[in-house]
Amino acid sequence: MVVSGPARISAPVGSFYRMSVEVFRHGFRRPFQLREFLQQSWMIVSVSVVPTLLVAIPFCVIVVFQLNQLLTELGAADLAGAGAGLAVVREIGPMVSVLVVAGAGATAICADLGARKIRDEIAAMSVMGLNPVQRLVVPRVLASTVVALALNGLVTFVGLAGSFLFSVLVQNASAGLFLANLTLLTGIDDLLVSELKAAVFGLLSGLVACHLGLNAKGGPKGVGDAVNQTVVFSFILLFAANSLITAVFLQARG
Repeated sequence: MVVSGPARISAPVGSFYRMSVEVFRHGFRRPFQLREFLQQSWMIVSVSVVPTLLVAIPFCVIVVFQLNQLLTELGAADLAGAGAGLAVVREIGPMVSVLVVAGAGATAICADLGARKIRDEIAAMSVMGLNPVQRLVVPRVLASTVVALALNGLVTFVGLAGSFLFSVLVQNASAGLFLANLTLLTGIDDLLVSELKAAVFGLLSGLVACHLGLNAKGGPKGVGDAVNQTVVFSFILLFAANSLITAVFLQARG
């Protein structure tokens, strides 16, 4: 039987939503795989921390440099700290941290589950009466979410520190005014929304990685294709979620 184009598209989407619902359903059931969660968290941290810092520092510096140039031309160079706080806390922090989590951590999760799938370990687990979602997926999705939250805080701190040093030492901004205006345009609500974004981004990237890993087929080539798809689909969902959350936050804020 020939499957039409819409059916080929809707089937994976429906499978993804079914797995997501099952993840949330089993996430509150015992026993919780604490050891698996800690191992996966450490794995994601080990492959994500250094790339996150290496991306965050130059990215924040470039954005703040361009912003300070614009403020200088407008005669508002004293607002460098306010611009840096707004850019780093609201957008750069969650985006940089979770792009690395999706590009490094999620691909590692997908490769691991895909290798288990083609070796029939997932099928063997089901035969033994173990639920693969509860045993493997839930700890990985939760680990991706928690690590994304932690990395967002780290990127925010490092980004603000790097922006301060660059603005003061390179662009001769006033250190006192930079610090005084840092919270002029941003507050605790912006930080909370930033953490919410990071959590949602980490959750989505973990779900995508686990779904594609569990559905990998075709041997090692199929696992490689699933890893590549993880990066693409994760980035698409992250940018869509970022736009939605930002729009809702700004609308609610008035």
